[in-house]
Amino acid sequence: MLIDHDAMVLVADGRKMLFFRNRGDRMAPNLEAEAVKVQDNPYDRDQASDAPGRAFNSVGSHRSSMEQTDFHELEETRFAAEAAQLLNRRALAQDYDKLIVVAPPAALGEMRKHYHKEVQNRLVGEIAKDLSNHPVPEIERIIVAS
Repeated sequence: MLIDHDAMVLVADGRKMLFFRNRGDRMAPNLEAEAVKVQDNPYDRDQASDAPGRAFNSVGSHRSSMEQTDFHELEETRFAAEAAQLLNRRALAQDYDKLIVVAPPAALGEMRKHYHKEVQNRLVGEIAKDLSNHPVPEIERIIVAS
């Protein structure tokens, strides 16, 4: 996938957003970081306080375990929605003309739910991979190879 000059590239996962701008050209991309946002999101075991509850059926002796809330997953979902909202605001402010989003499949799916029409119109590519902890030259290489 070619990255046009001045295109915005968002590399995100459930706890980190990296906004890049291509200062190079299509043949020799040069991604420069514009903004970085990192969210502290401890593992669920560090956020949950109790074991899941139990429910009793009043007719008979049926018991069932209630599903425990995964706070880590909830926070990752919220963070992906926040990333989409940032893209929406920047698109409505005419901050970018072309956009490439790189995120794990679950985060990418959550972001898609919240894209404004202006983001959808500017979106030129998506890559369903987690590259948030990769060095910039490797991110450039992977995007170009996709």
